[in-house]
Parts: sequence; C-alpha cells; structure tokens
Amino acid sequence: MADDLFKALAEPTRRIILDELTEKSGQTLFEICSRLSMKHQLGISRQAVSQHLAVLEAAGLVETRREGRYKFHDLNTAPLRRITERWLVPDASAPEESTP
Repeated sequence: MADDLFKALAEPTRRIILDELTEKSGQTLFEICSRLSMKHQLGISRQAVSQHLAVLEAAGLVETRREGRYKFHDLNTAPLRRITERWLVPDASAPEESTP
C-alpha cells in the first residue's frame, strides 16, 4: 500500500489534483479538468486527468461515488495518516507524565 501511495504522490500533476480536492472535495472529472486548465494552466486531456485519478484512487487517496450519471471524487487522507503514524517518534523533549 505504501508503494502505491508514494507512486501517486511522486507526480506533480497528481499533487495538484489533491490540492484541488482539498480546496473543494466532491468534484466531477469536468470540474477537476476545468480547475487544472483555468487555475494552473495545465493543458492535459480529460483522459490523462482520468488516469491520474485512477492512480490516486488505487492508492486510496481519492474515493469516488456515483450519483445518477455523475461521478464525484472525494479526498481521503486516511492513507497519509497511516504513513505519518508509521514513522512518528515520541517527542523526547516533552515532559513525561508522572503518576501519583
């Protein structure tokens, strides 16, 4: 799972997509493409964006849901939390709690 996560995060375009989903979750493919084009001046095809979303979904960073004929993409930060918790080291400078 960590390999898929790091692979997904390695591509700058996918990180921009995640930034956009952070700003507004629940976007359709059309909305994501529009924001990438207008806000970031990325001239990539809908098919390319769809492939990036598939990689993000395989890594667990994006979840999709269908409502009628629309497919919405939502950010899922749980995989990121699992990675950060994996290597967290207790803060040695923090005072130890004492029990009475």
